[in-house]
Amino acid sequence: MAHATLYFPPDFLWGTATAAHQVEGQNTNSDWWAAEESGMVAHRSGQACGWLDLETALADFDRAADMGTNAHRLSLEWSRIEPEPSVFNQEAIDYYRALLEGLRARGIEPMVTLHHFSNPQWLVEKGDFQSDLIVEYFQRFARRAAEAFGDLVPKWVTINEPVVYFYHRHLLRCFPPPKAPAGWSNGLRGLRGMLVAHAAAYHAIKAVRPKAQIGVAKHWVAFEPHRPGSPLDRWWAGMLSRGFNTLWMQAMTSGRIPLLFGGGRVNGLAGSFDFVGLNYYMRRPARFLSLGLPPPAPDALMSDGGFGEIYPRGLKAAIRANLAYDRPIYITENGLPDSQDRLRPGFLITHLHQIWHAINWNFPVMGYYHWSLIDNFEWDRGWTQRFGLIEVDPETQVRAIRPSGRLYGEICRSFTLSSRMVERYAIDLMPKLFPG
Repeated sequence: MAHATLYFPPDFLWGTATAAHQVEGQNTNSDWWAAEESGMVAHRSGQACGWLDLETALADFDRAADMGTNAHRLSLEWSRIEPEPSVFNQEAIDYYRALLEGLRARGIEPMVTLHHFSNPQWLVEKGDFQSDLIVEYFQRFARRAAEAFGDLVPKWVTINEPVVYFYHRHLLRCFPPPKAPAGWSNGLRGLRGMLVAHAAAYHAIKAVRPKAQIGVAKHWVAFEPHRPGSPLDRWWAGMLSRGFNTLWMQAMTSGRIPLLFGGGRVNGLAGSFDFVGLNYYMRRPARFLSLGLPPPAPDALMSDGGFGEIYPRGLKAAIRANLAYDRPIYITENGLPDSQDRLRPGFLITHLHQIWHAINWNFPVMGYYHWSLIDNFEWDRGWTQRFGLIEVDPETQVRAIRPSGRLYGEICRSFTLSSRMVERYAIDLMPKLFPG
C-alpha cells in the first residue's frame, strides 16, 4: 500500500455545528418545549447539553479549539430572544453575544443560523410560515440579530433545511404541529412563506451588514432507484431529487416560486444567497410513487437505528450539482449517529476524501462543518442517536472525546488527510484510498 498526504487549502474552514434547542435546554417559550410537555414528542430536552450555563458552552468551545477547528456553526433560539411578540430579551442577546465572543477569542469563526427547526410558540399561534404576518416578524428578527451580532458574524444561514422542516412537520408529523392542520396543502404554503421570509431576512441583514455572507443550509439526499433496472424507479428518483434537492435553490436563483409551492414571483428573492450551504448525510433508495423507505440493499452500510446509508460518493455528486449556482460551497452539516464510534472515523475519512477530490477539480468548496461537535438532544429522537465527536453523558454532563474527535483534530491542525491517519483510525480503507 502506498503512503501519501492529501493537502487542503490553507484558508479552508474546519468546523463543527450545533443547534440551540439541541444543546441549550430549557427553551420554555418554544414550540418544541410545548410539544415535549404535552407528550406529543416522546423525549424531553430538559437541560440538553447544559449550554445555558455559559461556562459549560465555553468549555466545549475550548474542546473545539483544542481539536484545531477554526469555525463553528450555531443557531439563535428565536423564542429566547423574542419570548413574546415585539418583546426582546436583552439577557438572551447578551448570552448569545458572549457565546460569539467566546468563539472569536478562541480563533473560531462563527456561522449563525436564524431558524433551525424551532419556533417561538407565539409564532405558531399567529399562523407559522403559512401566514404573511410571519414574514415581517422574521425580517425584524434578522435585522435585530444583525445589529446585535453582525460585528462578530461574517456568515449567516437564514433557514436550516426548509424542505426537511416541511416533511417532518406536515407529512411525517413527528415535529411539533402547526396551528392549521398539517398536510400537503398547508405545508407547501408554508414552504412558500419560508422562501418569502428568507428573501426578507437576506435584505434585512444586508441593510445592516452589507458585507455579510448569507445563505441557507440545504439538505441534499442522494436518491437512487430502488431497482436500478426499473424505468419507473429511475424516474421517481429523479422526481424526488428535483423536489427535495433542487426546487428551493432554483427559486432563490430565479426569484420565482415553483408551481408546487404555489407559483409566482417574489421581490428580492432572485440571487438572495452568497453561498451554497450543503447538509449531506446519506443515500436513499426510491421506489415508484413511494415517500417511504424500501429496505436497504443487503450490502448497504447503515448508521445507528437505520438513520441512513453511508454513501460518500453522493457528497461529491451534490457538490457537482450545485456548481450551477456559481457560488462558494460550504458543507454546513455532515455526520452520522454512531454511539460506539465504530463507523465515524471511516465516515470522516471517506467524505473528506471526496471533498479533497472536489477541491482538486477546482470546485469551490470552502469549508466543512461536522455534525456535531458534541452529542446532543436529537429532536424527536432525543438521546437515542449520538452524533458527537465528543461523547456527552446527559445525566452527569461529563464529556469524553471519541477516537473520531482525535482523528478530526489531526486533520484540522495539519490541513491534511494522510495515509498514516487512515492506518491508525480506519486501516480497512487503505487498499481503497491508498492502493499500492
